[in-house]
Amino acid sequence: MEPPRTVTLKRKVDAIMVPSGMRTVLDAGQEARIMQSLGGSHTVTVNGNMYRIDGRDADALGLPVEAPPPPVQAPVTKEELEKRVWDALKTCYDPEIPINIVDLGLVYDVRAEELPNGNFRVQVKMTLTVPGCGMGPFIQQDAQSKVMALDRVEEVIVELVWDPPWNRNMISEAARLQLGLD
Repeated sequence: MEPPRTVTLKRKVDAIMVPSGMRTVLDAGQEARIMQSLGGSHTVTVNGNMYRIDGRDADALGLPVEAPPPPVQAPVTKEELEKRVWDALKTCYDPEIPINIVDLGLVYDVRAEELPNGNFRVQVKMTLTVPGCGMGPFIQQDAQSKVMALDRVEEVIVELVWDPPWNRNMISEAARLQLGLD
């Protein structure tokens, strides 16, 4: 991951305040410190507050807008699709922590169900590091959008659950090392 750097906003840009989840607009000309750019979004600080900016607005930060990923060949089995769902969820990041939601231990279960038309309904059970996190709906929507973008996925249900409650022991070993927890 790149070290934080400061840029001047090139234009007005929609942002989400972290951790409240409140939507706002940041003005052109403001200085923004890019803290992380992961999973198609950017976490910045402006005037001491943290915000999440969607990757499609990267040009406001003077960064290139990422091209959408190339189409992936349609999975033919439920198991193949479930693997791709896990991979897609690994591109979803908590805006405050540079670790994806799978390695943070926030995703508890993924199930794909084939529909009569050959497409799939996907159900994801996940949690958050703390109940009441204002970013919860945005992380949930990010997960839903990334799974919905997979070939042959017709419906996605991302359910937030609180049992079992999340704790630091749920973080993967690789993520623990990255965070310096071991």
